[in-house]
Order: sequence, then C-alpha cells, then structure tokens
Amino acid sequence: MTAPFDHGLVIGKFYPPHAGHHFLVRTAADSCRRVTVVVMAADVESVPLAQRVGWMREAYADRPQVAIAGIVDNLPVDYSSDSVWAGHVALMREVVAAGAHAAAPVDAVFTSEPYGAELARRFGAADVRLDGARETFAVSATAVRNDPVGRWDALEPPVRAWFARRVVVLGAESTGTTTLSRDLAQALRTRGGPHALTRWVPEYGRELTVAKLAVARALAARRDLPEPTVFDLEWSDADFEAVAARQSAQEERAARDGGPVLVCDTDALATTVWQERYVGRTTEAVHILANAMPPRALYLLTDHEDVPFHEDGLRDGEKLRPWMTERFRTVLSARDVPWQEVRGDRTTRLQLALKAVDRLLEEGWRLAVPLG
Repeated sequence: MTAPFDHGLVIGKFYPPHAGHHFLVRTAADSCRRVTVVVMAADVESVPLAQRVGWMREAYADRPQVAIAGIVDNLPVDYSSDSVWAGHVALMREVVAAGAHAAAPVDAVFTSEPYGAELARRFGAADVRLDGARETFAVSATAVRNDPVGRWDALEPPVRAWFARRVVVLGAESTGTTTLSRDLAQALRTRGGPHALTRWVPEYGRELTVAKLAVARALAARRDLPEPTVFDLEWSDADFEAVAARQSAQEERAARDGGPVLVCDTDALATTVWQERYVGRTTEAVHILANAMPPRALYLLTDHEDVPFHEDGLRDGEKLRPWMTERFRTVLSARDVPWQEVRGDRTTRLQLALKAVDRLLEEGWRLAVPLG
C-alpha cells in the first residue's frame, strides 16, 4: 500500500509519553513514507528532555522511517499570540531542518488537539486530527502525571521503570531481608490492578555464593580434597563489582514489566557494605555502580535483634550481625534517601513496610506542572 503522505510531523511534550501519543506516531508511520517526531521540553519540567527522547527512540527503534529529536522550548503557550506561535514553530522547523528527513517538506501534521489546524496551516500541510475526544485512548499526560498508578496500562516499559517506586530491603545476614521483601511484594500483588504486576528482585549475591560453593566442591572432589564450606570461599573485588552490576541489571528488567512499586532484596548500595565486610574496603567501581542507580523511594533496614541466626550452609557472619546493622545505619544516614528500620516479628515487620509504602503512594510523584 502506498503511503498517502511523504513526510509526517508529530510534536509534543511527551511528559510522559503514553498510549495516546503512540497512537499518533503509529498512525503517522503507517500513513507517511517518513516521520519526524519533535519532543519539546521546558527546563522547569521534572522529566529531562534527553529522557523523553530516549523513551521515544526506544519505542520506535524498529521503525527506521521514524526520526525522533528533541529541543528545549521555554516559550509560554498562548494560542492567541502570533509571535508566540511563530516562536514555537521556529523551534520545530529548527529540529526538522537538522533531522534525518530535512530534505522532504512536511506535508502532514498529526495531532489530537484543537491547535492542530493552525499548526498544519503554518507548515502548509494536511491537518490529520485523531481522537480529539480521547475516546480511543482515554488518557492524557496530565492524567498520567496526576495518577500514574491509575494510568499504568497506558505506559510503555521504560516509562514504567522510571515511575516505579523502588523499595529496597537490606540488612545483615539472617535478619529477614528476603522474607520481608517477598512478603511485601506478595502483599502488594494481592491488591490487584496495576499492583498485581509487582515484581520482586532477588539477591544476586546469594546466587553467586551458591555457584561458587558448588564449583569449589566439584574441584575438591576431583582432587580428592575435603569438601569445602562457605568459610573456605575466596572473594575478590571483581566478585563484588559483578554482584553490583548484575543486581542493578536485574532490577531494571523487573522495573520495566512490573507494577508501580518494585521490591528489591538488596541493591548495589548494600553491595558496598558487603564488599567492605568481606575484603575490608569498597572499590571505586562498586561506588560508581551504587551512585548510578535510579532513585530509591525507600530503604527498609531489617534489625538483627528480633531474628535468631539461621545457619543454612551459606552464611558465616553471625558474630558480625551487630556490626553490619550499624554499618548499614551509617551508610543510609549519609545519603539523601528515605529509610526506615523495621523490628518485630514477621507480621509486624510486614505491617510496618506496607504502611511505609502506602505513605509513598499517597505522596504521589509530585511532577512539576508543564510550562504552558
């Protein structure tokens, strides 16, 4: 089928991009031989321009005819002002002229807004207006900003990952971190709706410990040596760098297909403490990975006092639990991040965690009002 238009234009703030935006871009891509999408963001807004451009490029990576570009637009919105109109359009033309489809004049403008007619007129292009009443996709960027949870199904995976409130449970060995993080994720899933998608990110360090011990035992058996225990394992800086990197990668994958809250059993910040505990220092590489993590919404520190030490063949630090608990307190207090220590039995800890998560959700995301 021959496309009826040569070069389609889609403009918007994409703050954030949602299903309605993607309807516009898909329609343009199906109707034009080439498409330019212009992301226009103001400095006062909470999601950076580069972030929005990245989201859109990822969404259309399989459509080479769709070119995504962005520009900062700090001009006010005033549909009655010819000079304001001229300023906005000049920025759009600047992006188009610098883009992959600069040689082809824009002959179709795709919008879902009343301003579409004037925008199309200024480009000398056809006015393709879609879903102005929001009946096909009952969503808007304003609605998403005000209630991301209620519009979760309108968001693509990378946008969900950005919005996900990341709750990290950490603590010394055998202090109930895995139990609490699993219980919290399951309790959120039972709420249904978007929360039914709640993901739990397991501790990669434990997985690595199991693997290292299995390899060490296999080598010992082959050499007819005594079977090693967890106390015989050797840990290197490279091990902890791998743990931090793998933990963050697992977290990001889970955030993309999960719900509004992501529950993590440890993270790269906790790895800095574990590295210190096993090799006596934290390397710059692990610090860099910890500092590169997306924002943490909340840390929950499990205290060791209420949990008897359980030896499962993978633990070796019963006497170090008080030191590690205090070290976690120090590390968390030094960072600009919310954290809460949880004590009590299993039920009490879960109740405390759920109350803390509910406070996060009640606070909302507090995104800045777009310039307009």
